[in-house]
Amino acid sequence: MVEFGGWDMPVEYSGIADEHMAVRTRAGLFDVSHMGEIEIAGSDALKAVQHITTNDVSRLSINQAQYSALTTPAGTFVDDVLTYRLADDHFMLVVNASNIIKDFTWIAKNLQGIGDAAAVNTSSRYALLAIQGPVAREVLQTLTGVDLSTMKYYWCSTGEVAGVRVTISRTGYTGEDGFEVFVPPNAAERVWDAILHAGKAAGVVPAGLGARDTLRLEAAMRLYGNDMDETTTVLEADLGWIVGWTKTDFIGADALRAEKVAGAPRKLVGFEMLERAIARHGYDVYVGAAKAGVVTSGTQTPYLKKAIGMAYVPAGRADVGTEFEIDIRGRRAKAVVVPMPFYKRPR
Repeated sequence: MVEFGGWDMPVEYSGIADEHMAVRTRAGLFDVSHMGEIEIAGSDALKAVQHITTNDVSRLSINQAQYSALTTPAGTFVDDVLTYRLADDHFMLVVNASNIIKDFTWIAKNLQGIGDAAAVNTSSRYALLAIQGPVAREVLQTLTGVDLSTMKYYWCSTGEVAGVRVTISRTGYTGEDGFEVFVPPNAAERVWDAILHAGKAAGVVPAGLGARDTLRLEAAMRLYGNDMDETTTVLEADLGWIVGWTKTDFIGADALRAEKVAGAPRKLVGFEMLERAIARHGYDVYVGAAKAGVVTSGTQTPYLKKAIGMAYVPAGRADVGTEFEIDIRGRRAKAVVVPMPFYKRPR
């Protein structure tokens, strides 16, 4: 157990590699109740969310979600978020645990003057459980009357799981198919136990922060505080696809549009080690004798069995196949830029 974002969190239950492989081949159950929820409602809620997030929420149908960001006027990250449209005038943003208070303060400030739109920090109303992996749907289906087979990726529905009223979302942070279940906190233990019991024969196991991190890295999913923060722009993080470029305005729009024209000076890339070495967060990247960037995430992955990672490098060194060196505890080891994601689940 470790402190994480103000929560006491499990790093592992049966071992990181075991839990990682379970999610890739069967399914794992994560308690991600540390994530925050901020809801925005009112007749001008759409206008408000369009203003504070980068992606185009006008494209969302009711019960649909999208990956997006809160950005500064400079186009850098306040946080990355999932935006849910719960009704025409009601949205929910799922934010990172360590950023809940910062995000809520920032949102409330930037909603001023927009009109009829109010933000409420509803994090204490939700526990959040995530079942992820190839058997996730068939296991969860035994506990709910919601037809999970017809639920599309990044959509949600309300219903019951194990007799508890919940919201089920077909989302996740592992690269696998799976579901996240928003549960009243007083019923979270009941739903957790029911899912583990229903999945026992299929080999579903509880999984902790360690496997969550190695899984998301294989899927090249960014982690706030590692791969992006208030010093990195959306384009530098290679996430231009979460920007609604045709929107009339949003915070950071001018800076991001200018950077899109000029080109970002650096870029987040995926890499594989060419030598027997593991690059970790914070290790320096070198091109020749000059320091050229930094590793943001890195590990030896249990499923791919490769030493992989992500790093910021100069834009001119970001092409696939480009080699560079990483300083690993005083020794330079070679790495090469590879396409992301590193892992794609079989369809």
